[in-house]
Amino acid sequence: MEDIATMNRRHALVAYVLIACTLVLGLVARAAETRKGSWTIARSDEPGKVSFGLIYHDKHNNSNHQSDWPVSDFKGVDFTKAGKQDVKFVIARDAGKFDCEGFLDNGEGAGVFHFTADPQYVSRMSSLGFTGIDEEKQFAMAIFDVSVDYAKEMKSRNLKGLDADKLIAFRIFNVTQNFIDELRKAGLPATDADKLVAFRIHGVSPEMVAYLRQSGYRPDEDTLVAMRIHGVSPEYMQQLKSDGYDHIDLEKLIAFRIHGVSPDFIEKLAALGYKHPEPDQLVAMRIHGVSPEFISQMQSRGMKNLTIDQLVNLRIHGID
Repeated sequence: MEDIATMNRRHALVAYVLIACTLVLGLVARAAETRKGSWTIARSDEPGKVSFGLIYHDKHNNSNHQSDWPVSDFKGVDFTKAGKQDVKFVIARDAGKFDCEGFLDNGEGAGVFHFTADPQYVSRMSSLGFTGIDEEKQFAMAIFDVSVDYAKEMKSRNLKGLDADKLIAFRIFNVTQNFIDELRKAGLPATDADKLVAFRIHGVSPEMVAYLRQSGYRPDEDTLVAMRIHGVSPEYMQQLKSDGYDHIDLEKLIAFRIHGVSPDFIEKLAALGYKHPEPDQLVAMRIHGVSPEFISQMQSRGMKNLTIDQLVNLRIHGID
């Protein structure tokens, strides 16, 4: 008869086998999972691309993604063919593949898709330190083509706050290896993942950073974003320079844009005899409504030698 230790080892082995089988079955089931939805294709204004939409609905989640995709992603599809045609194509991503079928009519059409998640993707990304990728996130990473190679590229840039969600945001807003390298070449640290996304959203470019540094400015990343939000562009700065406002503090330039100090406003003031007011005076005039029209009105009443401070005080006290 078997002793108790042998029986325990056998029971343990059976348990391990059952657990292993359960895990394998789970992986197979996940590999076989598919999402079903519909797709649309329309013409794009960008050469070599089409507007591709993916619509997915179930009782828990809804998603509707549409963007311009390269024609080269649609293997075997002839977008130049006239008339109606049935189409069938596969879009393969590291995160999974989209099996699509439907029709096109003169290059535009619709159909259905089945998405199958790649069973190895999560573990490959996890080995790079990108965890927390659930089914929804993997589906999104397939849509936006967050490849393993792309994840490796971004990881090699030693970015703070880089995770799976940021990789998706990077893809959506086109944060590329070249973009990061060019920012660093222009003089920025470019190490914060959130700020890189903000740069792309608001249009902070390597060219803008290089221009500012060549002009003697050393703005931090938050100031750069604020400049773009409020429209302090190199072109705006050049216009002000032609009116005699060169090397103005960046915070004052942001205040100019917030309150509406424009080259046109400055030039109208000069025509009324107020040449080159101080930056703080220009902001005060705009805040309190000292407009060229108000100045003309005061001058027509005989008040032709009022200082800017006097004009501002008149408006503060409600003089129209």
